[in-house]
Amino acid sequence: MTRAAVTAFEQPKRAAQFSRTIRAMTQPDYAELLECALQEARLGLAEGGIPIGAALFDRQGTLLGRGHNQRIQQGDPSIHAETDAFRKAGRRRSYQDTVMVTTLAPCWYCCGLIVQFRIGCVVVGESRTFRGGIDWLRERGVEVFDLDSKDCAALLTGYIHQHPAVWNEDIGED
Repeated sequence: MTRAAVTAFEQPKRAAQFSRTIRAMTQPDYAELLECALQEARLGLAEGGIPIGAALFDRQGTLLGRGHNQRIQQGDPSIHAETDAFRKAGRRRSYQDTVMVTTLAPCWYCCGLIVQFRIGCVVVGESRTFRGGIDWLRERGVEVFDLDSKDCAALLTGYIHQHPAVWNEDIGED
């Protein structure tokens, strides 16, 4: 495990309720992995940001990095949940054996990161609110699992209802 992965995990508020290693998995429990991303989404909301969270795991279930959308908090339009988790995972020789878990279907920007670094699997909490580029990812050979989580959808739709202008800015709409 890289130093960055350990550091990202050891952040006490974020890691208090989630173990670094889920368990050695032959068949991943994607719903269990999604809980980590949901924790991040709730943290982002508590900070006044858009409630989207993500986590990057290896195929054995070891947490490499976790993050959340921080466009509002940091004033940086490039800090999406997936990019935050990816950065905190640190450098690796290859990302093909990793699983990106995200509460919302990745936007085109984050899909580019997934394809560029050949992340092999993406677990999506929900895609009803925003479809993103999941079909494009599948066309490029990325395994995509959409869990259609009611918790993920409720968290984001509540935010969108309260902050439609911020949401439209986040997805590049006028």
